[in-house]
Amino acid sequence: MGGAIGDILPLAIGVAISPVPIIAVILMLFSGKARSNSLAFLFGWILGIAAVGVIALLLGNTADIGTSSGPARGAAAIRLALGLLLLFGAFRQWRKRPGEGEEPQMPKWMAGIDAFNAVKSCGLAALLSGVNPKNLALVLAAAMTISQAGLNGAQPWIVLLVFVVIASLSVAIPVLTYVLAGEKAESTLTSWKTWLTANNAVVMAVLFLVFGFLLIGKGIGGLS
Repeated sequence: MGGAIGDILPLAIGVAISPVPIIAVILMLFSGKARSNSLAFLFGWILGIAAVGVIALLLGNTADIGTSSGPARGAAAIRLALGLLLLFGAFRQWRKRPGEGEEPQMPKWMAGIDAFNAVKSCGLAALLSGVNPKNLALVLAAAMTISQAGLNGAQPWIVLLVFVVIASLSVAIPVLTYVLAGEKAESTLTSWKTWLTANNAVVMAVLFLVFGFLLIGKGIGGLS
């Protein structure tokens, strides 16, 4: 089980490094409903990752990926396709990066975060975590890795739980910082938001590139 956790660790970190959701939850912490909305956002983020992970792992177990050469080669082909998709995403993100002196473009919905309630915050986070192309690719890759690890009983689900926890740390840390430090954390959270806003496109391009090549390499290795 330790080997499986080591294999999914980079993928979980890739999910966690998601600038837009981190910026969104920090903005919520500056709103009038800071505590309720940020906790709902964190819950939605965890729910989105967990839902995709559980479905993918159930499908992987049903297909018997861990013991059949046919399904295993199919999983390798899926990894290859996901890797190519991420490389395309890297190209798009790099082209979207702001030029010198330009203001970074952020999603329009961020302007209305002050009006969000807990339900809307939770739903938004679930979409950002579970449907986002980068996260979807990495969660699917993690589920396939777990399915092929030869684990028994509750072990695959424990590894998936570890994945979800690590993948949620980047959203949980700002929320916990606010809960523990209150208004004293405002300057720290503001500096995080400023840096992430300015570097969002570059960070995402690098992530897409690194994990794209990682999945392509694993896919080719599984097919050869």
